[in-house]
Amino acid sequence: MAAFVAVAEGGSISEAARRLRLSKSVVSERLADLERSLGGALVHRSTRRLTLTEDGGAFLDRARHILHEVTEAAADMAERRGTLSGALRIAAPVTFGRMHLGPALYPFLAEHPAIELTLDLDDRRVDATSGGYDAIIRHGPISDSRLVVWTLAPSRRYLVAAPDYLDRHGVPKTLEDLEAHRSMSYAYRGIADWLFETPEGGVSVRAQVALRSNNGDMLRDAAIAGLGIALLPGFIVGEAMRAGSLVAIDIGVQPAAEFIYMAHPAGRNPSAKLRAIVEHLRARFGNPPYWDPPIS
Repeated sequence: MAAFVAVAEGGSISEAARRLRLSKSVVSERLADLERSLGGALVHRSTRRLTLTEDGGAFLDRARHILHEVTEAAADMAERRGTLSGALRIAAPVTFGRMHLGPALYPFLAEHPAIELTLDLDDRRVDATSGGYDAIIRHGPISDSRLVVWTLAPSRRYLVAAPDYLDRHGVPKTLEDLEAHRSMSYAYRGIADWLFETPEGGVSVRAQVALRSNNGDMLRDAAIAGLGIALLPGFIVGEAMRAGSLVAIDIGVQPAAEFIYMAHPAGRNPSAKLRAIVEHLRARFGNPPYWDPPIS
């Protein structure tokens, strides 16, 4: 049943084998055994991708529920003995995962060696349910009603540029001044990326685009190189601001408030180990978070 769910969610025998850490032949045999025991095909096999049959689609939700209950029952027994254990699969953004999430999780995993964590770093907006994740971590708003959201930390964003860029192009003082400057922004956020809070409400700024990217490291490095102005969270630009390679720009208004969230699929009771990770991360990150530079 676990092999079937992994195939359905991964779309192929190869991806299911990777997730389960088994050989492709073993996954294929287990899927075939399940189909024989149920008396019908669960997937359509092709050279490019596996798709679910009508029976497979009907069986998938029940199989997921059964596997979740089995996993939670085993974890509950361990937790009754005072041990957090079992598998967890979490997705997170690349830059935040590398710079802050990983270092925060290492001592937690050392303290609870019976937890088996799979951490997928990807800047795409992954789907928690279809991707087979117990939880996802995101920076910025989450509008998916299928998710239950926990706040991990506030995330202040800073309008920054290299000193050399500001020497060459001048320092913007107002929202209107920003429109004459070159900008770096997140590709997946569109015009909503540069959103500022004013007494009249939220205002989006459309500056001249120098670079769009789905990765914060790339945008920060482009700003340090003097390509233009970037609006980035403190967890990405804090070190560069402390070092002086980027400076904050004050235009009299603040970027819209944002947060770092963990979310899990609705309808699932979060496990004790997932709740423990949330509390651990909140304590490690702090409020305000440790990565924000000490400027007004």
